Amino acid sequence: MPKIKLKLQVLCDDVIAIGPGKADLLDRIKATGSISGAARDMGMSYRRAWQLVDIMNRCWADRLVETNPGRASGGARVTELGEKVLMRYRAMQNSLGVCAADNGWYEMAGLMRAAPLAQQPGNTKTSV
Repeated sequence: MPKIKLKLQVLCDDVIAIGPGKADLLDRIKATGSISGAARDMGMSYRRAWQLVDIMNRCWADRLVETNPGRASGGARVTELGEKVLMRYRAMQNSLGVCAADNGWYEMAGLMRAAPLAQQPGNTKTSV
């Protein structure tokens, strides 16, 4: 059965303010209480996770993630605004899937092959 992949990105000018990866990072920060823990869980460097948090914090009306550098072990938390943005983003993601299903996705999927042909019959070009 063919699959559909919808990728929702919310832009601030030409910068991705939140997308699937940043939403997952917010979820992991909530779960671990730290940017470094979230980065570890996601298999990314702390530096990259910090960059993504910085971008999110600069794109919204207020911070989505607040750090606690004064604590002995540091730490971070998703702010109230961060929770709201994450909740609305996840709701939008879910509605995209429902919308795709309601707008003929299954009919379109029925018209597709299970996998692409190796080469079109009679076609000598192999470009993709």
